Amino acid sequence: MKSSQPYKEIYKIFQKDIEVEIMKGEVVRAKFLSGIFSVTSFFFCIFPIFMKQTYFGVFGDKINPYIPPSFFGSVALYFFVSSILIQKWANQNIPLPKFSRYFNAVIETSIPSCALLYLGAIREPAIYVMVAPPVFVYFIFIFISALQLNFKLSVFTGFVAASEYLAIAIYFHSNSQGFQTETLIGNLPSHIAKTVFMFTSGVIVGFVTSQIEKRLLNSFTLLEERNRVTNLFGQHVSPAVVEKLLSQKEFSSEIKHVCMLFFDIRDFTRFSENRNPEEVVNYLNTIFDFAIDIINRNGGIINKFLGDGFMAVFGAPISSGDDVKNAVNAGLEIINRVKKEVHSGNISETKIGIGLHSGNAVTGNVGSSLRKEYTIIGDVVNLASRIEQLNKTYSSELLVSEDVWNSISGYDGLSLGEVLVKGREKPVKIYKLA
Repeated sequence: MKSSQPYKEIYKIFQKDIEVEIMKGEVVRAKFLSGIFSVTSFFFCIFPIFMKQTYFGVFGDKINPYIPPSFFGSVALYFFVSSILIQKWANQNIPLPKFSRYFNAVIETSIPSCALLYLGAIREPAIYVMVAPPVFVYFIFIFISALQLNFKLSVFTGFVAASEYLAIAIYFHSNSQGFQTETLIGNLPSHIAKTVFMFTSGVIVGFVTSQIEKRLLNSFTLLEERNRVTNLFGQHVSPAVVEKLLSQKEFSSEIKHVCMLFFDIRDFTRFSENRNPEEVVNYLNTIFDFAIDIINRNGGIINKFLGDGFMAVFGAPISSGDDVKNAVNAGLEIINRVKKEVHSGNISETKIGIGLHSGNAVTGNVGSSLRKEYTIIGDVVNLASRIEQLNKTYSSELLVSEDVWNSISGYDGLSLGEVLVKGREKPVKIYKLA
């Protein structure tokens, strides 16, 4: 199924747009993390001043009170600088280099590792540090990697977190051999199990992000197909018809039996002469609004607007099986609705003309690669248009050809006999339904 533009190019543009939106999200994330670590740095600045006893009771007397605020301040600065650089790329609509993403993942994941290494250096046994709060930060960075909608990056983040945690656990375990430790904390296999869980978390998050990205791209594909259908068949195709059209893979040229309906507003030129443009447009929109709805509800499609009228087709590109009957019902319903609107005072006195003819026609997409339109070609179209014009001669509102009349039953009609129609040598038998 071909779109109005080369599909691959549109797809690439959409992917690039997603990348830019992800970058904007990364700017917000980096600023948020910068703020969090700035607050944390400030907290560690005032903690030893106002709660000195509690501070050293929690962290021990070996801790240097300048190191935590300096560390968290440096991290905050890193994220702040990152937000500026990412914003710069985003403003230029340039995707982030892949290397920078993986480098940033290593830096982020190493933040809790550095905290654990420092705490392990000032606490004994060091293995107890592996249950400290920084361990949970690994999972935070694994989970927020989902924001980048990159399966490999999420898996990589999980791998780096698991690797660093395992290396630190082995190192602390070897340095804690001479100490009495609880079985669960000092048991190396329990930490190995935790690393497996970290890596698995990265895979799960990566899978979720890949599914989200897949759904986004599928939604784009469906939207592109909907746009293609509405561009091909007009903006006034009913949702139900669009759904049916979407199920068809191609709209190639073919011969189909159709019923054409031509609709025209009588004396529109005279009507518009004494009215301002806004009144004229509102008048047309009021009539077209319910007329289009009636056509759609009866299974037809507005193929072309003709100024003060339109051409509708029943039976192409999809057929309901009762296309001629549906076209007649639509024509009668439009006439009754116009009378009702005039009687209600919603529109001024209005006379309309409708012509119907059925037969075989060539249908297909006509146009260039940039803009195509679904077109109906054949004598059935020309004759339906000529029949509609005969309403002026017979002071009627709905005229149908013999082919239409022979395809329906149960309708009141009056035969007008054989009539010469412009552009045809042989006369055509016409019936008046309204």
